[in-house]
Amino acid sequence: MNITPRQVKQLLLPVYTASEAGNLARLLCCELWGQSTTDYYLDKSITLSADAGHQWQNILARLLQNEPIQYILQEARFLGQSFRVTPATLIPRPETEELVERMLTTVSPEARILDIGTGSGCIAVSLSRALPAAEVEAWDVSEEALAVARVNGKMLQANVRWVCRDVWDDAPDDTARFDVIVSNPPYVTESEKSAMERNVLEWEPATALFVPDNDPLRFYRRIAALGCRMLLPGGQLFFEINRAYGVEVRSMLHDSGYRHVTLWQDISRNDRFIEARL
Repeated sequence: MNITPRQVKQLLLPVYTASEAGNLARLLCCELWGQSTTDYYLDKSITLSADAGHQWQNILARLLQNEPIQYILQEARFLGQSFRVTPATLIPRPETEELVERMLTTVSPEARILDIGTGSGCIAVSLSRALPAAEVEAWDVSEEALAVARVNGKMLQANVRWVCRDVWDDAPDDTARFDVIVSNPPYVTESEKSAMERNVLEWEPATALFVPDNDPLRFYRRIAALGCRMLLPGGQLFFEINRAYGVEVRSMLHDSGYRHVTLWQDISRNDRFIEARL
């Protein structure tokens, strides 16, 4: 079977914008099928084996159902590394890469770190790899997500303690103490669903995305309260946030006893991250 990048793109246009179709075509041609970037832009034909041709037909059918390419390939890139992802986990975003990069400029190399709502484990694994002397623990309420995170930890040789834990449950190990707590919790309000892309809304886990319209800060308040009990004096709290609620999260942290509360923007100039000290 022979196919050109332009043909791949054309087959995707009924569902995707020209830009999205181009990005998907480039990923398939260059990363999956090994075409050089030069040949891609010259629209040179690719010869697929019978097996690769069948794989392509399966991928196309799934893409036309708006299934994310990361779930189809079971892989997403994060800070230059490949992470396994499944519909049990969110797909790591570039904004979360910015959060980890910011943390690495301030977190002690030997810190005790807790990642709440770890999902694929991308934050915990990345911190463990970058700070090999740190002690990293990661929680998630989903056993299915933790199974994926464990695979990523093993594959990328990270030293992380994985714990199945609902952040709303009290437990004896709340007496544990950490230098750093980080979380990218659910923060998309129900009313924002109508503006979301179908490949997110229909495929990514709702429990990791959504909060009620009448209580958008519920996870931030809960984690801030846990931080008051579990962070050591001077401990750091890092959040990824809904860009619409930066001021509210910052005020809540001040009212909860945190100081040096800093709100900063992502590369798109949206309020996206908060750092605070206990």
